[in-house]
Amino acid sequence: MFIDNIKIYVKAGDGGNGAVSFHREKYVAAGGPDGGDGGRGGSIIFRIDKGANTLLAFRYKRKFVAENGENGKGGKMHGKNGSDVIVLVPEGTLIKDVETGKVIFDMATADEYVLCKGGRGGWGNRHFATPTRQIPRFAKSGTKGEEREVLLELKMLAEVGLIGFPNVGKSSILSEISSAKPKIANYHFTTLSPNLGVVSVGEGRGFLAADIPGLIEGASDGLGLGHAFLRHVDRCRLLLHVVDLAGTDGRDPIDDIDKIDTELSRYSENLSARPQIMVANKIDSLDREDEIFERFEEKCIALGRPFVYVSAYTGENLEELVRVTAEKLKELPPLTVYEAEYSPEEEALKNSAGVRETHIRKENGKYFVEGEWLYNFMGQINFSDYESLSFFQRVLAKNGVFDMLREAGIEEGDTVNIYDFEFEFVY
Repeated sequence: MFIDNIKIYVKAGDGGNGAVSFHREKYVAAGGPDGGDGGRGGSIIFRIDKGANTLLAFRYKRKFVAENGENGKGGKMHGKNGSDVIVLVPEGTLIKDVETGKVIFDMATADEYVLCKGGRGGWGNRHFATPTRQIPRFAKSGTKGEEREVLLELKMLAEVGLIGFPNVGKSSILSEISSAKPKIANYHFTTLSPNLGVVSVGEGRGFLAADIPGLIEGASDGLGLGHAFLRHVDRCRLLLHVVDLAGTDGRDPIDDIDKIDTELSRYSENLSARPQIMVANKIDSLDREDEIFERFEEKCIALGRPFVYVSAYTGENLEELVRVTAEKLKELPPLTVYEAEYSPEEEALKNSAGVRETHIRKENGKYFVEGEWLYNFMGQINFSDYESLSFFQRVLAKNGVFDMLREAGIEEGDTVNIYDFEFEFVY
């Protein structure tokens, strides 16, 4: 079974709480606070599995939860950090937000990506001891780990895609020009999933080709198998449009070309504009004087596409096909890489678990801003770093915190307190 689109739930571990503890030892008076810090929660890390070409592993396991950090202990003992969860995905997998469909990350650009960060461990009470507060009876709780639902969508990294009607010989051609061994038989939809093969062009060079399951008329509307696999040609730099020149299934090869082009354009205008090389297969079954050769050449010239006559059965001209394909690839731009469509600010807000409720109250001339999402978000910020602090301000603005403060009557120069972090408000 081939699975290339699936929804999963991921949750990073919560940080452990800091400990409230005091040193107790014979002959040691007033040992002082010695509460240890909580451990960091485990993160959710996506990593490329080089040998996989399907999301089948997620069919029965769709929930991934990392380990929580342990609480701190007395004697300044730090809680154990939670273990990370490694989620293996095929190269070329897109990680998307379920609600908006926006791309979070493309697993074609890196071998590893941290999707959800574990919560920070809370400080033990030893951090809160001061000359005037020598017996702190409180500690800081750990922050919650990030959690979300994401959609995994596989778009293969093949540079060349073989497209065409069922039974035109795409799998046979791929098996002859590469090391791939797809299932081949003389009936429709023999290919039930994309097959990948590395095509060598000598001197250690080559390209990756994919045999896309046969399209039929109406595939862009979901008929047949083709629509489910059209996404796998999205990244292809070049399409090999295979036609059965002999018309062994009773179809007109020229009519087939028009129908496949129509399905590509209905699925994606960008895809229909992708460069194509026309591959006329099964010429071993034809007489060279057959009028179909002339009709085919006229069609290709009208479309402005190069063409190659081949026979997957006898191997005729397959080396020429590989050569022409390799030469064409040299002229084309690199593989498509999908840029992240989420801004860092949107990501921070999206990763905040639960409803993002914000509460503002005024006490003794100070404005206190509180909220569960805000408490967890504070654990991600390094307030001694200018860029991190600027990011913090952008998230507050995007979530409407500054607007809420203005509505509450704040004036320039008033003090804002967000979980012990204070700053002067400036319009």
